[in-house]
Amino acid sequence: MEIDFKQITTIAFDADDTLWVNETYFREAEEEFASLLEGYETKNTIDQELFKMEMQNLELYGYGIKGFMLSMIESALQLSNGQVPQETLSKILAIGKGMIDHPVEVLDGVEEVLKSLHKKYRLLVLTKGDLLDQERKLQKSGLSKYFQHVEVLSDKKEANYSSLLKHLKIDVTDFLMVGNSLKSDVIPILNLGAKAIHIPFHTTWVHETVSEIEEKDNSHLKLSSIKEMLRYVN
Repeated sequence: MEIDFKQITTIAFDADDTLWVNETYFREAEEEFASLLEGYETKNTIDQELFKMEMQNLELYGYGIKGFMLSMIESALQLSNGQVPQETLSKILAIGKGMIDHPVEVLDGVEEVLKSLHKKYRLLVLTKGDLLDQERKLQKSGLSKYFQHVEVLSDKKEANYSSLLKHLKIDVTDFLMVGNSLKSDVIPILNLGAKAIHIPFHTTWVHETVSEIEEKDNSHLKLSSIKEMLRYVN
């Protein structure tokens, strides 16, 4: 199905794994965490329990590294029946701090695309996560000069998008969302009547996965690279 982008005036980009690398560091942190606790449980059980803890804590802590750190600590205490040594807890904190301090790795083609689009379109960053962390990454990325507005949302559901578009006085028919997550960046946008471009990242958090039926939906454009955007929107 051919999608017409001629009416688009505003393009919003997800940040993590759309503009820069993010999920890779969470997978590496999970590996380190499992190694620290291998004396208490199998890796598979540790991974499952950590994910369950993250889901339980999502409403309390929201998305981002700090909530992930707290879930790791709570999981370590639970898996060890409160016997985990202070030294291990310190190492878990160090894993989280290392993630926060990690250099920002801008994905290939991102700046080329933003440079090409920012004079013609109103460009936004719409992302989830910790406010301070996302502000830090945007500043370190060197990409902030291309965006007219940056919004760190508590979640990316239809209501969140609808409220923000209303606040920014953006008509859904003029709006395009670009991101790596079908669940957060594509499906809610399509349900509102706006347009979306899906650019999958090589690894996806389990919480962001969707059903096969939703994956096969063809009312959005799926690209293998952000650079391909310029063939459709320019």
